[in-house]
Amino acid sequence: MTRAPLAAYPALRLRRLRQADWVRRMVRETVLTPSDLIWSMVVHEGEGQVPVASMPGVSRMSVKDCAAAAKQARALGIPAIAIFPHIDGSKKDARGSLAQDADGVIPRAIAAMKDAAPEIGIMCDVALDPFTDHGHDGLIENGRILNDATVETLVTQGLIQAKAGCDILAPSDMMDGRCGALRQALEAEGLTDVMIMSYAAKYASAFYGPYRDAIGSGKLGTGSVENPGDKKTYQMDSANSEEALREVALDISEGADMVMVKPGLPYLDIVRRVVDAFAVPTFAFQVSGEYAMLMAAAQNGWLDEERAILETLGAFKRAGAAGVITYFAPRAARLLGA
Repeated sequence: MTRAPLAAYPALRLRRLRQADWVRRMVRETVLTPSDLIWSMVVHEGEGQVPVASMPGVSRMSVKDCAAAAKQARALGIPAIAIFPHIDGSKKDARGSLAQDADGVIPRAIAAMKDAAPEIGIMCDVALDPFTDHGHDGLIENGRILNDATVETLVTQGLIQAKAGCDILAPSDMMDGRCGALRQALEAEGLTDVMIMSYAAKYASAFYGPYRDAIGSGKLGTGSVENPGDKKTYQMDSANSEEALREVALDISEGADMVMVKPGLPYLDIVRRVVDAFAVPTFAFQVSGEYAMLMAAAQNGWLDEERAILETLGAFKRAGAAGVITYFAPRAARLLGA
């Protein structure tokens, strides 16, 4: 049998697979669902909800509101919530002492949320920056962030959260060895089912500003030797990619069950590299600055808000992320269910 020359075959027209919604859905390579979302929220010690000026649509929530949000997450199909504290500035100190308060706002929020919707996973930030008056993630001595002394404090904080009912400890401090110390302490306390999602590749980024507003973080770089002007001695250099793989490998070897890349959209290349290199669930954090940029553009009429939300979240999945921590979670879940 003689085959016809290639030119004799009908032209390949890729647009045939785009001509209608039903076929686009049928051949879609990446699918985003509410199960891919972790709802990021800030809890405060007072009553009611307090809007965050730099994050339109986001408010600090009371413990009671967090419990209601857990029920909302269940109804929307969102599997987990990540909570971060807003602490009254008058109660902060250089050591972040309230991070070790078993009756603090985070343990109380965990208990309330678990009582309201026990099927929703709760993830807790393990770091000192919301609690310190200088806004750094660690203890400071002569202008230097102390690694090992900070890790000891973080272990105490993490155990308090785990005993309150937290499902996932998420150390975001970027101290060396903290995952191993947390895992060892959890095992010693019989808390073997508590998971660790490490902020394994967390970059010293310009995109965290609105979050610092949301949690009322201390001001960096006040001029004092006890307050370094940035976090570049412990968070990663934005120019580095190979280093991210080393960080991830270390955290996995120390007992992390899942890893995270933060920020999200500017670091999709890192997400892809981590996914390709390691057989562990890899998440991305669509951080406050990313949220604020999209919302500002949408409110100025420069972007279609709903399309931008779903397009950016879909980008994380396309890059290989198992899921996304995002302030858009409830909005996105409603859009996906529409």
